Amino acid sequence: MKIISTPLELKDELKHINKSIGFIPTMGALHEGHLELIKNARKGNDIVVVSIFVNPTQFLQDEDLDRYPRRDEADKKICELAGVDILFFPSSSDIYGDDEIKIEAPNVRGYILEGATRPGHFSGVLTIVMKLLNIVNPTRAYFGKKDAQQLHLISLMVQQYFMSVEIVPIDTIRDSDGLAQSSRNIYLSAQERQEALKIPSSLYEAAKMVSSGTIDVKKIRSKMLDILNPLEISYVEILNHNFEIIQEVEMKNTIILVEVISGETRLLDNIWL
Repeated sequence: MKIISTPLELKDELKHINKSIGFIPTMGALHEGHLELIKNARKGNDIVVVSIFVNPTQFLQDEDLDRYPRRDEADKKICELAGVDILFFPSSSDIYGDDEIKIEAPNVRGYILEGATRPGHFSGVLTIVMKLLNIVNPTRAYFGKKDAQQLHLISLMVQQYFMSVEIVPIDTIRDSDGLAQSSRNIYLSAQERQEALKIPSSLYEAAKMVSSGTIDVKKIRSKMLDILNPLEISYVEILNHNFEIIQEVEMKNTIILVEVISGETRLLDNIWL
């Protein structure tokens, strides 16, 4: 595995490769969810590139940039063992300069749900993803479905900017207790983690209601809110795959999304129907 730290060096390394490239952009603190992305990229491509970069532009002023988990040496070993060909490990000065051109998130879909409480977050996400895709120029890029709004906006950016990369969504990986894997789970105390299990419970109950014939969004949402109580709920929303409000569940075109705060930790989860 090669470790490369500058965009120009990586572009130079890849420019003569006439093979398919699978790319996984990450912020490190790798877990089984990331390994699932790598596994799928390994299956579908000749070359696998992973980036590790804690992107400052997607954190708001009072958020956890400074304490975001960093396990650089462990992450390098994980990538090596997972069969990654190239690990891109840039610094902030390698990626950002002065007087930056920025990609702006859409006015509606970029400022609902997570974007409503974190204005500007998705502009930072789209900016770094655009930069990384331009550096790597992959055949396919892999993103987890747990971050459904992020996945939707990245797919929208690729479509609207007529980019040639294929965005590949990968199902959420869960721990044995049902909690969706996230780098931020390490922040949770034992009690907070136990309380957080109400999140997958609420989603499973929603899926059960739908399978039993309940498609009324208000009824499903009300039941989920009951299950999640007394967690601090940022939102429980039921939307179609285009992130538009719906009144009734549409099979194969519905996402049920949850965000809660447990202690000081923001936890996202969802289920795709």
